[in-house]
Order: sequence, then C-alpha cells, then structure tokens
Amino acid sequence: MKLPKNAFKAALAEGRTQIGLWVTIPGSDNAEALAGCGFDWLLIDTEHSTVGLDTVKSMLQAMAPYPVSAAVRPGWNDAVEIKRILDAGAQTILVPYVQNAAEAARAVAAVRYPPAGMRGVAGITRATRYGLVEGYTANADSEICLLVQVETAEALQNIEAIAAVDGVDGIFIGPADLATSMGYPGNPSAPEVKAAILDAIARIRAAGKPAGILSLDPALLKDAAAAGSLFTAVDVDQAILLRGARAIAQDWKH
Repeated sequence: MKLPKNAFKAALAEGRTQIGLWVTIPGSDNAEALAGCGFDWLLIDTEHSTVGLDTVKSMLQAMAPYPVSAAVRPGWNDAVEIKRILDAGAQTILVPYVQNAAEAARAVAAVRYPPAGMRGVAGITRATRYGLVEGYTANADSEICLLVQVETAEALQNIEAIAAVDGVDGIFIGPADLATSMGYPGNPSAPEVKAAILDAIARIRAAGKPAGILSLDPALLKDAAAAGSLFTAVDVDQAILLRGARAIAQDWKH
C-alpha cells in the first residue's frame, strides 16, 4: 500500500485557497456529517475542546471517505501529544502558541523521524495502515504538513524567523489570543488588532509561506483573504449550532 497523499499540503504548495471549518464537538457522527458539507479542510481542535485522542482517531476515520482534508490541533507544542496524534493518522498538525524560531524548530522535530527529528517509530498504527504502507518511516515526512500558530504580540515580531525554519509549511494567525496579548481581550476585531493581523499575513506571504486564520467576523475574513490568507477557517461547528438554535428559540418565544 502506498503512503496516502496529503491533498491539503499539496494545495498550499500550489497556492490554492483552502476554506475550512473548526470542529470542536466531539464524535464521529458530527465529523462525518461535516465532512460532506463541501469544505476543503476540517480542523479537529483538542486545545479548546474536550476531544480526546480516541475521539480524534474515530473522527479521522469518519472523515476519511470524504473529499476533505483533516487537520488536528494538539493542546500544546508537546512532542508526546503530537506523536500520538500522528500515529492516529493525522497528516496535518496545527501547533498552537509558537513564539519564536526555537519553538517552531521544536514543533518540526516532533513531526519528523530521526535524524531530522524526534518522532518515535511504531510500525503498527493507523498512520501506517497497520503496517501495510510500504516505507512509511522513510517517507512519512513528505506528506506531513506542519502549521504553526502565532498568536501574541511577541510572536508577530518573530514571523520572519519562524517562517525561515525548515519544515514549517504554513503560519496561522490566532486573532483571539492576539487581541488579548495586545490589550484588547474579547475584541479581536479592534482596529489595532485587525491592522496587526493583516500586516502579519502580508509578512508571512512575503516570507514565502502560506498564511491562515480563523475568525467569526466575516469582514475580517474577507480582508484577510484579500491580504493573502490561503487557508482560512470561516466558522466553528459549535457556533453554527448555537446561532441556529438561538434563532429558532427567539422566533418561537417572541
């Protein structure tokens, strides 16, 4: 069996826009339902949700038959956590809270096998199709896509250095944490924050890397796309559910 191709990584390398959705509700049924909705990529978030590793694997399995790329965000830049997510079959990883080139290099090391990194070798995992993928250990790195998240004022100052780290495939802006870091908690659409985001996207692209973002502000998303955001997450499953449920309740109770 051949190593599965990472369509998301290929799309970024070719400069093709990828529209995504954040997935925070645990469960394979939810993942499967969303996988057929037409997005280019779905991000399973374990940082700000209760999704655990077993659930991540079942969600990846549910998404697999559909023409959508699955990504996973670990809770932290932790090599052990990242290793287990990779072994569960994830090929795209978004590492949160990367502040500088050294932390970016640590994330790269977590997704690569020695001598280029520190990922542990296991032959019978979902990633290897339980041992059926020929030459998995030698070739896995070519289909792993590593995205790192810059989400503080300090990290923005280090964008060029982070982008220069070999093995970083894309840089993602986190508006909520960035706003808090800049002194605008709960207000990621503040003009100062928005200006910093758009400048960061332009700098990421100028450094030769794809830029990405998640926001629930349609105006910010459109401006980010115009500035060069290539992989853009345009909503969150929980937010979609709550907007619909609250609207229905309001219609019937008022």
